[in-house]
Amino acid sequence: MSVSLPGEMFPGSATDLPRTDGVQHPATSLLYRGRPTAARLVRRHFRVEERGRERVPMDGPVIMVANHVGFIDGPLMAILAPRPVHSLTKVEMFSGPMGRFLRASGQIPVRRHEPDIRAVRVSLKVLRAGGVVGVFPEGSRGGGECKRAEPGAAYLAIASGAPVVPVIYLGTRLPGSRLSSIPPRGSRVAMTYGEPLIFPAHGWPRRRGEVREITEQIRNALLDTRRCAEDATGMSLPGPAPDGEVEE
Repeated sequence: MSVSLPGEMFPGSATDLPRTDGVQHPATSLLYRGRPTAARLVRRHFRVEERGRERVPMDGPVIMVANHVGFIDGPLMAILAPRPVHSLTKVEMFSGPMGRFLRASGQIPVRRHEPDIRAVRVSLKVLRAGGVVGVFPEGSRGGGECKRAEPGAAYLAIASGAPVVPVIYLGTRLPGSRLSSIPPRGSRVAMTYGEPLIFPAHGWPRRRGEVREITEQIRNALLDTRRCAEDATGMSLPGPAPDGEVEE
């Protein structure tokens, strides 16, 4: 049974701060039309296991927050999640053919190391239209342990009232492999969805202390979902990247 939450829980309009009137909604055509074919290809390549799909609200805005282990985390979210997802993706990816594909598939460029009001406004545009935004709160690929979390998801939650659904990836990078690596064909990959969190929406101002508190609640929900995922699958995270590699 899927979760459905009443629409009145999601207040907000284009003229609320930050304003989204005049902001262009990300592309939807390729994201929506291409998912069935892409999902078949992914399932042919990997042994995909999904748990907790019924926890994702099927109506209204949703924020999906996930640990970040490997290169395929974002594509898996966009392709296999119960609903199409517009994920915040580092702006460095938006160049050349890859950049054109990401824009055509509705992904949202974000500058990771500074406040990015444009990315916030585009994300709120999606949420206020009843769509789904994906966020990787760790900010970069790594061990996926959720030791830290950036405040973006928490801010979007209280600005929109959208439920926050934790997602844990296991198997999207093999132990000892590089951050840009892709698991070989036939690898087991698990996606686990946790219980949605609800934070009441409210208008301006939104205090830093409140955002920090909600950020920690989101991080703890990811940790809880991770423990459930590891117990259910018998899988574990890959550990740090080799030779101290970090994502640029």
